[in-house]
Amino acid sequence: MAEALHIKAKKNCRWDCVSMGEVMLRLDPGDNRIHTTRGFRVWEGGGEYNVARGLKRCFGLDTTIVTALVDNPVGRLVQDLIYQGGADQSHVRWVNHDGVGRAVRNGLNFTERGYGVRAALGCSDRGHTAVSQLRPGDIDWEKIFGEEGARWFHTGGIFCALSETTPAVAKEAMEAAKRYGTIISFDLNYRESLWQSIGGKARAREVNRELAFLVDVMLGNEEDFTACLGFNVEGMDEHFSKFDASNFRNMIERAVAAFPNLKIVATTLRNARTATINDWSAICYVDGELYEAPTRENLEIYDRIGGGDSFASGLIYGFLVEKGPQWAVECGAAHGALAMTTPGDTTMATLSEVERVMKGGKARVVR
Repeated sequence: MAEALHIKAKKNCRWDCVSMGEVMLRLDPGDNRIHTTRGFRVWEGGGEYNVARGLKRCFGLDTTIVTALVDNPVGRLVQDLIYQGGADQSHVRWVNHDGVGRAVRNGLNFTERGYGVRAALGCSDRGHTAVSQLRPGDIDWEKIFGEEGARWFHTGGIFCALSETTPAVAKEAMEAAKRYGTIISFDLNYRESLWQSIGGKARAREVNRELAFLVDVMLGNEEDFTACLGFNVEGMDEHFSKFDASNFRNMIERAVAAFPNLKIVATTLRNARTATINDWSAICYVDGELYEAPTRENLEIYDRIGGGDSFASGLIYGFLVEKGPQWAVECGAAHGALAMTTPGDTTMATLSEVERVMKGGKARVVR
């Protein structure tokens, strides 16, 4: 295991965290199904963006999102939703609209929450989106990491699955962050639907294994590590239903041996009893030690989308404020649990609520 994180001081950096990824418009049918509903509620969301938003909205840090949007009413709606979350938009790249969307468009994500035996369901409509067309040289990384300064950079496997060019953009960003001593986190976030037309699991593994050598903090769940890096969990069946943190140590140790640059490896642990009842926990591996958050059995889920991203933002916050790995993993797990009690991809929790859950606070009314 590599030496501990050396995070730059805030006084030398404008940004606590820079995130790069697609911000989509989520269309939520509420209690209905996508294919039968007559109305949708809209939210903004995206795996990498959700982390920056959580760090700003819940934890009060200075964050910015690197992304691209088409300059039309849908893009401006996404912009308006981002304003509510507070992440800075000075590095949003706006692309002209051709009037129809033949050349470039904004991403849409139709997602139903699931209930009981009916699993949550996502249907993406994000081909030819503005962010998927980013190429190396489009973003001024010298300005972001050199002039403005950033303590932490976050991106992940969803962004890298958007097109043939996005992995090269991620690599360019990560190499620039590395030059300026910025900590780099990467959430593997495997999505089979995104990879299926561009090489499938084999291509996902090729891309993620190449980028892994630039990563300081690797995030994911058990399926992510298997699909993206090729490290399976011993004793875990193909449906990933066995819930035992001790099974993950071997997987993590093999990942660290293959990528000795990794300083921290963290994963959520979820046993989905039903779509609305989950066992939930998380672990964090640092310097040969495994730190585990308390397991919340039979956690009631309102909307599971974004729970892993909120775990990531809580974990990152813990390290940015130098609370140590045990506090960080407990903060991430508590924040993820709270985020899944509200609709939408993004957190509606406050820091005081997170700290209350970390201390074992019950769900009695707060007056």
